[in-house]
Amino acid sequence: MGGVPSTPRFADSRPQDTAEYLIATFVGEKSFPLASDFWQKLLELPLSLHWPSHRVHQACEAFAQNNCYTRHLAKILIHLTWCLQECISSSGTASVAIMKAINAVYISSVFLKYLIENAESENFEELHLSLDESEPLPKEFVLDQNIENLVMHSVLSFIALVDVSPHTYNLHQELLNFMLVAMSTQLLSVPSLGPKDVHPFIDAAMTEESSLVCSVVRRLLLNYITRPRISVNSSSYSIFSEENQPGVLQRVGSAAATIVLLPFNYLVSSNGEGSSNPLTDCSLLVLLVLIHYHKCVENDESITDRSDDSATSDSLAKSSTHFTVNPYCNALENARDIEFGHMDLEGNAHSGPVVRLPFASLFDTLGMYLADETAVLLLYSLVQGNSGFLEYVLVRTDLDTLLMPILETLYNASKKTPNQIYMLLIILLILSQDSSFNASIHKMILPSVPWYKEHLLHQTSLGSLLVIILIRTVKYNLSKLRDVYLHTTCLATLANMAPHVHRLSAYASQRLVSLFYMLSRKYNKIADRRDDKKGNLTEQDSFAEDMSAELHIYTDFLRIVLEILNAILTYALPRNPEVVYAILHREEVFQPFKSHPRFNELLENIYTVLDFFNSRLDAQRVDGEWSVEKVLQSIIINCRSWRGDGLKMFTRLYFSYEQESHPEEFFIPYVWQLVLSRCGFSFNPSAINLFPVDLPVKEESNDDGEPNKHQNGELNEQRVNIDP
Repeated sequence: MGGVPSTPRFADSRPQDTAEYLIATFVGEKSFPLASDFWQKLLELPLSLHWPSHRVHQACEAFAQNNCYTRHLAKILIHLTWCLQECISSSGTASVAIMKAINAVYISSVFLKYLIENAESENFEELHLSLDESEPLPKEFVLDQNIENLVMHSVLSFIALVDVSPHTYNLHQELLNFMLVAMSTQLLSVPSLGPKDVHPFIDAAMTEESSLVCSVVRRLLLNYITRPRISVNSSSYSIFSEENQPGVLQRVGSAAATIVLLPFNYLVSSNGEGSSNPLTDCSLLVLLVLIHYHKCVENDESITDRSDDSATSDSLAKSSTHFTVNPYCNALENARDIEFGHMDLEGNAHSGPVVRLPFASLFDTLGMYLADETAVLLLYSLVQGNSGFLEYVLVRTDLDTLLMPILETLYNASKKTPNQIYMLLIILLILSQDSSFNASIHKMILPSVPWYKEHLLHQTSLGSLLVIILIRTVKYNLSKLRDVYLHTTCLATLANMAPHVHRLSAYASQRLVSLFYMLSRKYNKIADRRDDKKGNLTEQDSFAEDMSAELHIYTDFLRIVLEILNAILTYALPRNPEVVYAILHREEVFQPFKSHPRFNELLENIYTVLDFFNSRLDAQRVDGEWSVEKVLQSIIINCRSWRGDGLKMFTRLYFSYEQESHPEEFFIPYVWQLVLSRCGFSFNPSAINLFPVDLPVKEESNDDGEPNKHQNGELNEQRVNIDP
């Protein structure tokens, strides 16, 4: 251990000398029983070690080598449990117990993280989370207690039961950090979970009683909503190793306790950006990790082989797997607004504990922080899984609180990750499944949209802005990401909105017709490439197959746009003269597709509208040349006499979103990428198997133009018959 003293020097020694001795003893070869006064000295002594990273690494190596027979990790976790139990019984007012708990959880986190990063066994045997049978035990401790269950129960109980206050703030922060460390075993697994995957601490968290689970989910969400900050009497500081390099532990100090300061590659982001509110950030990240975890288990069931006609049958053991219910996800999905008391939206009393939250505060907080990717994922989790919160969002009269930050983020898509864009688009799709949402967004008028630079948007409806941004996202995706699913999600949302469009702005109407032209150019380009290669026999089969598949995709896209236009003309033409004007102005873009077998019926309706208004314009005499204003005024007048004669009625196009059967393959890696980037939580890259670490988090564009596909959800197209 280099400069670490080899013998005790308590008498007449400086506090730092004593601290160095205790840490050296903790990682050393000698095993101290649970009842030894060594543990009290270790946890009560104010520790302020400033070690360079290489000494910390040496200490971790020694600990990993000796823990197999000292079992000091298990023992300090047990002491952490006892400290937390004392803190809970005193409601967080016992200063000594809080100091001991902070030191215990911090020391545990540092060495536990090293063991996890360097684990080689599939079930993390290197942690040695048990005591030796010959271990002398206090009367109150039973040998066969599951230590991971014990510590996770105590950690979760403290988080749930003890309020965040200036006195307990640091311990809450340390416990959240500990949970991220303890649950980071997932980083070593592949995205496809199997029954042999073992994650000791998060698996233990999944076994807790529903009452505690609900209390934990409520506390983490309240931390996110209230965003508690450290008291003015406390100070925040960090100690950096040589040349300000990563590999330093950023700590929060306070008058309540003096915290270990080991320069360790633990909680400092590589980009050097600090969190504005670490407790809030970690609360949300811990919640996201908990709700998106899925435990795969194996079950055996007997099936009977009846493949022959004999009187006897063979009973075969069929091995299959299933995912257990995630209690944290279940608690979030069943959370209810505190304003509804003990009754849900349908007026039925809930059986068992339920998370009750101030939905109004949660709505407002999400609106303020949707620029952050973690907030986007929380909003997605709520609107996708919690019908009560979704209903609350849909009845709010200030939908711009959520929609404006969503649309601004999509406007700046080039600066965002593809996953963030994807989540936002799915949120919009889920909202668009409700007809009242589609109607209300056109009633809200925005005086201006200062962040939209391409065109001056003055007195534009929120619905028109949504149409503009969705079409702009399609254009961006067409040139950069080339992701089929993003295209489909944008078009699906527009299709759901179409029958309810009201007074779509001139600019939005122009962009809608331009969308068809933009996709038609892509369609023609693919068709030309396919035709050009048909003569090349060596490339014909594979290339033609690829081109035909992509051509089919864009044929579907064009048809959806035509159905969008048809829905507006069929159900909302009198209310949308600007859409009629835009179609009249660019009618030549539809001409090449009039005879296309997939489009001809839909285009017949569009040309019926064109013929009606063109004939009215031709019959009308005007003084001088036709101006935009005169044409538009004529359209407005003739909209009053429009009866829809000659239009063919098609079943209304409707899309809904459903998660795929294995969403964890997308969400678990995504959540942990957010943990690593948002909370400053660093991890040994070579140990990560959950996602590729040699590539940036942001997905690359596909150079060969082939579309990428996401795997976490799917669209369900539903045809709803609507009487004309």
